[in-house]
Amino acid sequence: MSSESTEVWTGWYRDRSGAEAIVITVDGRRVATRIRGIEYRGEGFASLRAEGEGGQALTGCVLEWDLPLPVVLDGTSQQATLACLLTLGDRSDLSLTLHHGGAAYESCVAGGDFEGALDRVRRQLPPGADFARRLLQAA
Repeated sequence: MSSESTEVWTGWYRDRSGAEAIVITVDGRRVATRIRGIEYRGEGFASLRAEGEGGQALTGCVLEWDLPLPVVLDGTSQQATLACLLTLGDRSDLSLTLHHGGAAYESCVAGGDFEGALDRVRRQLPPGADFARRLLQAA
């Protein structure tokens, strides 16, 4: 991953065996995380696969993380936080909640489509508001 455009987010991994803190690395096109010593990579959150483990998909777990996602309103950048909850199992469900200006804007999508869920949140923002930056191209 390119160090110039790489973002690092901290969060939690949970499954039947317990929970542990994780670091999620995103370079704009790929997502990566290390869980219990195994590196998982993918073009999207719902497609994370183990490297060197036969490409086994990450499943039967929950990933949770928060990240800063400023909102621009009337030409002014305002602080906001995007809370993310991804359930990976027989199917993938992604819940996003943007906390901005005392309000919570929510979206939940099946399949773990991050950009689709983020677009649903974007459409709930006040007229003229938008995110100050783009997070992922393909995740």
